[in-house]
Amino acid sequence: MLFIDGRCAPSEGVSEMMAGRFVFFALVLSVVGCAGGIGLRDPEAADVVFVGSNILTVDAQTAGASAVAIRGDSIVAVGGKQNVDDWIGPKTRVVELGERALIPGFIDAHGHLGLVMQFLDLVNASSPPVGPMESIGDIVEALRARIAEQAIAKGELVMGYGYDDSLLKEGRHPMRDDLDRASTDHPIGLIHVSGHLATMNSAALAKFGIDAATPDPPGGVIRRRPGSRVPNGVLEETAAVAALTELVGGGPSPAEFASMVHRGIAYHARYGVTTIQDGASNPAMVAGLRAVAAQKELPIDVAIYLHANQMDDDTTIESFGYSRDYENGVRVAGAKFVLDGSPQGRTAWLTRPYDEGPPGMALDYTAYPIVDPDLYRQQVARLIRGGVPIIAHANGDAAIDLMIEGVDLAVGDENIDHRSVTIHAQLSREDQLDEMKRLGIVPSFFAAHPYFWGDWHRKSFGDDRALRISPLRSAIDRNLPFTIHNDAPIVPPDMMQLIEIAVERKTRNGFVLGADQRITVEQALYSVTLGAAYGYFEEDEKGSISVGKRADLVILSADPRSVSPEEISEIEIVETFSRGHSVYAADEVAHSESGRVQ
Repeated sequence: MLFIDGRCAPSEGVSEMMAGRFVFFALVLSVVGCAGGIGLRDPEAADVVFVGSNILTVDAQTAGASAVAIRGDSIVAVGGKQNVDDWIGPKTRVVELGERALIPGFIDAHGHLGLVMQFLDLVNASSPPVGPMESIGDIVEALRARIAEQAIAKGELVMGYGYDDSLLKEGRHPMRDDLDRASTDHPIGLIHVSGHLATMNSAALAKFGIDAATPDPPGGVIRRRPGSRVPNGVLEETAAVAALTELVGGGPSPAEFASMVHRGIAYHARYGVTTIQDGASNPAMVAGLRAVAAQKELPIDVAIYLHANQMDDDTTIESFGYSRDYENGVRVAGAKFVLDGSPQGRTAWLTRPYDEGPPGMALDYTAYPIVDPDLYRQQVARLIRGGVPIIAHANGDAAIDLMIEGVDLAVGDENIDHRSVTIHAQLSREDQLDEMKRLGIVPSFFAAHPYFWGDWHRKSFGDDRALRISPLRSAIDRNLPFTIHNDAPIVPPDMMQLIEIAVERKTRNGFVLGADQRITVEQALYSVTLGAAYGYFEEDEKGSISVGKRADLVILSADPRSVSPEEISEIEIVETFSRGHSVYAADEVAHSESGRVQ
């Protein structure tokens, strides 16, 4: 078998024409020259060489490789062991993989670094396996404990995240009366697991001035006590965002912000993520990240998409600061619209009513858009025609219709490589996938949902819709480029768990949520590596183990192809490399004095 590597020596039987092509590519890459099958020794040795039988390159041309060499921030050789021997010098670290596997670094197709940074110090109100809360009582006790342990002064805010009414024993949201049991002297706010709702105690509602006379804001709902207009504490969509923004108030100091950035990056690195997204960000986050990166280049790339829901005709295209190039590990990669809510929060905007909606809703409840549709249609056209990529949060099929309509109006019959992304795309219909294919839209499926909320979705949507949540196989059948994501911090950025769910599609109760939408390990891996790189316009630089690409790599404790599907999530991230540097190493990785990993 022929492997393409830094020495580009053709295998026996390869035609002169093919050999010449390999010579040409090697020269272009300035890695090494070769002629007549004889490699010229490069005077500089590799920094790291990986050797093993479980190297998943995600590149058909390098498939089956058993050795990889990296120097600086680039991959310089991929092939057989004999092809990389000349790259090994006295200071080269040689990693003997054994039963472990080497894969490209994971690319976060959609997530929220800014929220991850903020949530790290909040009360974890999540249910298992993400957190410990099984009841509203558990959450109340955790809030009391936080107040006591940190001696939080009266009047100071107490925040938590991740509560999930679909999993709590009571089967409902914690409300103001519940949270008042934790404290009436502290404003308390909890963010729903979807990130699209929140709940507050009486002190927090009073602080923000939410009472019976407060109207619902556009694109949001203040839930009320039955038979009255008195708020029960639960806030949906824009009502939740406005209130939480007011409660949080001033931001951290520059030193605190820098610490939060590096903690957030380290958190992703332990899951093997080497490109992070901050979706629906803001100019302050951009400025903050750039200031931190100016002090020292970020160890992992961060791609930012600025929130565009409030964009108007006075907003210039140039003001977004879009660039294809990272500066010290930071770039603005485009703009993001948020068109609707969340399936688990039952605010995803549908064309057909929910089978089971929120308490008290009419039988024809379909939820609602959280952006002015006309504003979206107009501004998405300006952005795409101005060369700024857009991503649009759209869970329900009504929101997906709007997303597609806006792109269609912007693109028309023009041949524009825009790669607009439908974020989540969970309730995509077959006809909508056809339209995405026609228009060059890339769906990014929230493929973790079948496990985390599949049982809940069966109640919300009925099996005819629930079993098609995140229709991955339908996308593959159309040769439609797609990605999958965790949407951290909604779900931790655990890529191995994400791959397992995409392969198995089992709910918490063990029900297979649409066996016909399962995909293979290789297809799932592609969607979080090279497929995700394509969504960022970065497929020439990242996403596969190929000569000349960035040395973003991950060592796994086992080959995911060799274990049963239900064991994929148990595979550990042993080490993460970004730009050729080790940015995370598990405790069990032992480095000997020679620099070899045994």
